[in-house]
Amino acid sequence: MPEVTTVPATRPRTSAPARRKPDWVEPILYLTPSLLILTVFVFYPLLRTLYLSVFLTNPLGIPKLFVGLEHFVSALTSGAFLHSMWVSTQFVLYTVPVGILLALCLALLAVKPLRGIKIFQLIFSSPLCISVATGASIFLMMYNPLSGILNYFLSVVGLPKVSWLTDPKVALWAVGFVSIWMRLGFNFVLMLGGLQNVPQELYEAAVVDGANSWHKTRHITLPMLSPTIFFAAVVGVIHAFQIFGEIHIMTGGGPSDATNVVVFQVYQMAFQNWEFGAASAQALLLFLVILVLTYFQFKVGERRVHYQ
Repeated sequence: MPEVTTVPATRPRTSAPARRKPDWVEPILYLTPSLLILTVFVFYPLLRTLYLSVFLTNPLGIPKLFVGLEHFVSALTSGAFLHSMWVSTQFVLYTVPVGILLALCLALLAVKPLRGIKIFQLIFSSPLCISVATGASIFLMMYNPLSGILNYFLSVVGLPKVSWLTDPKVALWAVGFVSIWMRLGFNFVLMLGGLQNVPQELYEAAVVDGANSWHKTRHITLPMLSPTIFFAAVVGVIHAFQIFGEIHIMTGGGPSDATNVVVFQVYQMAFQNWEFGAASAQALLLFLVILVLTYFQFKVGERRVHYQ
């Protein structure tokens, strides 16, 4: 028999495995647009403010002389800055609680399943669509001591006219009411959304147990709404400390610095006195105050928040 030669089988060639991309590449690509925006509008201005706060600048904002912490010491010993901080604190203390309470009451009324309730929900949330300049201009005309509609109504009922924006005792309250109204739409939408997420089974069980409206509000609605109220309080405090538009348009910090809040004080220092270093230091001090208050709110207030 002829000898049969066998050819050994050759193993097929396999290509080298493709290199796998690291897991962090794709998330970074998605985050890049947001990181660029934050870098340009948040991180860089913050670092620039920190840099300018230790320098004496010329009117163009160019650093000329290193002064260290002198601007911070000057601000903390300045009567004008401490007064503006006190004005801002007063503004926060009565605008934030009143705004949240008013929005909560309106949301409790608007959450009822009644005919035509959508119209009231639209009306209550409408301030959310009005800009600060528009709202402040509207109330500026209403507060006019001669032709304003508020003083007209007071004269109709026989009450004396009020100098809403020129009386130091009234001006901050008048501007505060505008701020409450401007934030009412935002707070109302928050509260209404929170109320609509409360499980109806809890109310039905409470009715079976004989609970009245007050008991349901006290033991069901408020605990279940506490995360929303906590969020509105934190955001409200930050917003109230940063109030500027209403002050700038309606009072310009007057009368007699009665409405000269911290942000307007910083604005005057930077763009009227051209002291950018001192203004940067005051802005950083305000940032630290807001940071400490926010931390305190989370440390203390969050203990009373009931999460589902």
